[in-house]
Amino acid sequence: MKDEYRVMQLVAPGMPLAEATRPMPQPAAGQVLVRVEACGVCRTDLHVADGELPQARYPIVPGHEVVGTVEDVGAGVTSPAVGERIGVPWLGRTCGRCDFCLGDRENLCDAPEFIGCTLDGGFATHMLADAAYCLRLGDISAEPASLAPLLCAGLIGWRAFRAAGPCRDLGLYGFGAAAHILCQMAVARGVSVYAFTRPGDGATQAFARSLGACWAGGSDDAPPHPLDATIIFAPVGALVPIALGRVRKGGRVVCAGIHMSDIPGFEYRRLWGERELVSVANLTREDGRTFFLAAGDDVRTRVRTYPLRDANLALEALREGSLSGAAVIVPD
Repeated sequence: MKDEYRVMQLVAPGMPLAEATRPMPQPAAGQVLVRVEACGVCRTDLHVADGELPQARYPIVPGHEVVGTVEDVGAGVTSPAVGERIGVPWLGRTCGRCDFCLGDRENLCDAPEFIGCTLDGGFATHMLADAAYCLRLGDISAEPASLAPLLCAGLIGWRAFRAAGPCRDLGLYGFGAAAHILCQMAVARGVSVYAFTRPGDGATQAFARSLGACWAGGSDDAPPHPLDATIIFAPVGALVPIALGRVRKGGRVVCAGIHMSDIPGFEYRRLWGERELVSVANLTREDGRTFFLAAGDDVRTRVRTYPLRDANLALEALREGSLSGAAVIVPD
């Protein structure tokens, strides 16, 4: 095993990631040492880089959509085993004692730890992770880069989809990594998907249609009829009253991001009619287990890969909205 490993770390908010070399860590009891094969780039990484998440700790190694191979295990770890490919998602650790943890809602834990936010993540060649929070992956023969976006974009999309409830017509605001995965799963289940992009973004609208969306337009466009539910992936609070105005009576709007700009005031009539506005927060290990069973052959991720040293370029591409699908860091 090597004596050192490389990371792209964020020393402080607002600064570019800086490459660094560190001594190879030894897994403590309950931990595994993971050799990173691929790590997806998530909008949450941008929020960490911009200092928008108060729980973030600096310096930090971002990245929480990790696919890797276990190279070493700490005391007491019986699973996963050395040599096994695993996924390391956003939820890195919970207290296990609060009312939420004891009530099967560990995503709302009062003292959580998050990969790439409070615990060093996967913009690295190696990382440590708590064995109990690693996920078994469905198709281990798939390319690691194609699996990586499933570890957050896929998981949070799945949780948001279930939060939306039964629906025939589903709107997706912000057609990035999460939406391009969820669109495929929803269509495979007979749901009509309506994709809302940045106004004038014809390329992304065409991409949405290629994945089965029955309609695609700008966020300033109205769908052909009121929808049963919408999910907002874009971190834009101004979309909330717009989305409420485009669901039918009894419809639901789900805010799926960890951070969103302020929601402007709106007329009560947009909420009236038993419309609902809800949010989803983080994820649970059960989300991971059910998602990888549910995804099956329905999902094909589209990715653009970047070597580890170009992690800043990947973040900038995400910020600019120039990606169709997801960016993935592949250690070089």
